[in-house]
Amino acid sequence: MCSCSQHAAPTETDTSATPDQAVILLVDDMTCGHCAGTIKGAIEQALPGSSVTADPASKRVTITGASDSAAIQAIVTKAGYTPLLAGASA
Repeated sequence: MCSCSQHAAPTETDTSATPDQAVILLVDDMTCGHCAGTIKGAIEQALPGSSVTADPASKRVTITGASDSAAIQAIVTKAGYTPLLAGASA
């Protein structure tokens, strides 16, 4: 979980549309923009070519360009968060 002490208003990353072939996670302990950035960075670093949007307000993380949900969940867990698979679009 985030160790920063700046939990002001959450910042939102682009969540305008869920593209095809996206993996969607719900991360209840993503509480701020710092948390979202940590999760986004961890996934994009571990899975080059993936694109991640994270929204602390909705607790939703959407990943495109990578489809191995188990690997993505493991990356988020290693970053210190608790991901739940919300689904994948067809």
